[in-house]
Amino acid sequence: MKVKMIYLFVISICLCKNIFAQKEDLVKYVNPLMGTFSKPDLSNGNTYPAISTPWAMNMWTPQTNKNGDGWQYQYTAEKIRGFKQTHQPSPWMNDYGVFSIMPVSGKLKFKENERESWFSHKSEISQPDYYSVYLADYNITAEITPTERAAVMKFSFGNVDSAFVVVDAFNRGSFIKIIPEENKIIGYSTRYARGKMQNFANYFVITFNAAFSFRKVWQKDELLDSLETKGDHAGAVLGFDITKRGQQIIAKVASSFISIEQAELNLKREVGYKTFETVQKETHKLWNDVLS
Repeated sequence: MKVKMIYLFVISICLCKNIFAQKEDLVKYVNPLMGTFSKPDLSNGNTYPAISTPWAMNMWTPQTNKNGDGWQYQYTAEKIRGFKQTHQPSPWMNDYGVFSIMPVSGKLKFKENERESWFSHKSEISQPDYYSVYLADYNITAEITPTERAAVMKFSFGNVDSAFVVVDAFNRGSFIKIIPEENKIIGYSTRYARGKMQNFANYFVITFNAAFSFRKVWQKDELLDSLETKGDHAGAVLGFDITKRGQQIIAKVASSFISIEQAELNLKREVGYKTFETVQKETHKLWNDVLS
């Protein structure tokens, strides 16, 4: 009897070791699109497909609705107008310190109602650590993978005629500056919806893997022949030379509530020279560790 008990104990240990050795990928069971089939008069969750690390400072989401709309992503929508850094806890509380990035091709379009593109959920992949969607109007595949304070974006351009990236720092006070020699943009957004947030700003930095063939800032609805602008609603447009179909523009972006210098430090610490694939792999592991 004693030998039998020892035998069963040994077998149990072996089975447990085998189970842990074959640790399941739990991220595949998470669907961030759950709860997005909502509207102001009927809630099915009032969520948006957040792309982030666990307990992140920043989250990212595709933006289907207008700037300032608490229902920033609705499942029934058919167009995306940007990929937005968000801190929104609920549509009723709305957002703060926001900005968005949107790739376009063909004719330059930077206004939010003009730059939007058709998309289909059939070509959309939504995971906590990764988001991808095909922008049909522009023949562009957009991908995002996050860190705690930063993210890496990958835009694959299917056309070779033109390639632009639009940065929108939203209204209620914003600033943008283009630094061509560093393939970089810096800026901040002071927008918020609740409370009295004195001296508040969300500072951001965006670096690109290619030089700018076109560079202009914009204020409200007007393109400016300048490298920086500050006012109610600032933005920037960057152009890139695309020589072959499928060519990728990589944008690495980080932010800080302290300063632009801190945003740059956050980008260096969390992304640095890492590839898109490396960042996604690390964030995927973070989620699996938490979910397990």
